[in-house]
Amino acid sequence: MEIGVFIPIGNNGWLISTNSPQYMPSFELNKQIIQKAEKYSLDFALSMIKLRGFGGKTEFWDHNLESFTLMAGLAAVTSNIKLFASTAILTLPPALVARMAITVDSIAPGRFGINIVTGWQEAEYSQMGIWPGNAYFDYRYDYATEYVQVMKELWAKGVSNFQGKHFTMKDCKMSPQPSKDIKIVAAGQSGRGMEFASQYADFNFVMGVGINTPTAVAPANERLIEAAKQAGRDVGAYVLFMVIADETDEIAQAKWDSYREGADVDALARMADQGSKDTKADGSATAKTINLPEGAVNFNQGTLIGSYAKVAGLLDEAAETPGTKGIMLTFDDFLIGLDNFGEKIQPLMKSRSKVGTAAA
Repeated sequence: MEIGVFIPIGNNGWLISTNSPQYMPSFELNKQIIQKAEKYSLDFALSMIKLRGFGGKTEFWDHNLESFTLMAGLAAVTSNIKLFASTAILTLPPALVARMAITVDSIAPGRFGINIVTGWQEAEYSQMGIWPGNAYFDYRYDYATEYVQVMKELWAKGVSNFQGKHFTMKDCKMSPQPSKDIKIVAAGQSGRGMEFASQYADFNFVMGVGINTPTAVAPANERLIEAAKQAGRDVGAYVLFMVIADETDEIAQAKWDSYREGADVDALARMADQGSKDTKADGSATAKTINLPEGAVNFNQGTLIGSYAKVAGLLDEAAETPGTKGIMLTFDDFLIGLDNFGEKIQPLMKSRSKVGTAAA
């Protein structure tokens, strides 16, 4: 079972609370995180792209680095871990992103991939005058399809004459080619999003659900499996969980209770408002799930809370869920959390038995 880390490219990571650790994003912080991840034999790291935050007392995600330039820097200070940068596809043309990808691949040969972000928060793009209007919600995966087709053609052939509705290439050249296939990941949760992932991605992120319910992702995994079957491809689910662990269940639970008590209600309200713009989103879409009660201070992911042994068991349950090929983790405190994972949780995991003891 592959394990990865969703690095904190935005302030305060994924907890929307005045009582959670408060910190700014920086290259130095993320370098320490990713080097710890590599030390403990984690398989991959991914950085999101977020262009506007949600304010509130915590100024949640008002402070963000840029994904590709950050991952290029991290590529130069790592040796083995796979790296995924995110492209907000409305902001950069596919031919340029394809070239950015081969540049990072030259720093970290065979270790780089791209996460496709279609965009659900209108304010990120309207602030720059590039929002195409809310009709975009209806065709964003058609746009993403052409986007990926252009990149794949350039990587494979070094030239593209792609003629589509959204992109037109005219003897577009690119050289050198990547050292290995550039892997594509997506995070579509809606039916259309999973259809896109099943046809063009190698992995699709599936959001964990609830508290200490690691197998609750099974229905989403099954939808991805079925979509991939229809496409005649094998697309694995990378499931997303936050880990809040300590010596005992009681200490870990007390942390979570404190985070919930300090919920930044203004930031959450702003997030809910932005999520409501896509009026046609189905019930499984990101815009519809970001403010479910069980995750109100934990952005769009399941939460695993308890002692190190308990969390290890919960992660093994997630790993055994059909369709799961990897698990991506966040932490309330990333530096402490990664040490605790590498030294106290991973060695107890059956699904990581080949690396648990060696990494610790």
